[in-house]
Amino acid sequence: MIEHIAPNERGPRARRFRLFEETAENWDSLGLYGWFEQAIALILTALTGAVIIIAVIDLIWAVARDLYLKGLEPVDHTVFQSIFGMIMTVLIAMEFNHTILSILHRKRSIVQLRTVILIALLALARKFIIIDLTETAPMTIAALAFAALSLGCVYWLVRQQDSREDAEAESPHAS
Repeated sequence: MIEHIAPNERGPRARRFRLFEETAENWDSLGLYGWFEQAIALILTALTGAVIIIAVIDLIWAVARDLYLKGLEPVDHTVFQSIFGMIMTVLIAMEFNHTILSILHRKRSIVQLRTVILIALLALARKFIIIDLTETAPMTIAALAFAALSLGCVYWLVRQQDSREDAEAESPHAS
């Protein structure tokens, strides 16, 4: 016997497809800018999804090519740098797409600064993975390290501010 499952109990996959239902249900209550924001978010989600698919296909091809055609030499660090750089690119694109999806779910009306900082930190981590230390000037490495440190400090400050705002929202009577 097949039991009826409520829409909220169908699992994570069903929840993902509900975003279009939520957008359609809220469409009339959105103003002109809300419509614009939702339309742009849908377009960006589709484009980012296409880029992710192409990047994954390229990654699979690169791994297969290096593994089977070239014999993937374990001592060749450039191959590993290249492959892990490609993996990081896919992860960055997926995080970016997740951020856009949060706009469609109406969890946030705009992209939050904390998320942008985390994506920038991921991009810097990718750069450190793929960088060729023999050909990169020390000042460039120092500048990248300073950028990572600066982004880390800004992230900490934003997180502290968010924590204070959350604490104030939970206890409005405390001054």
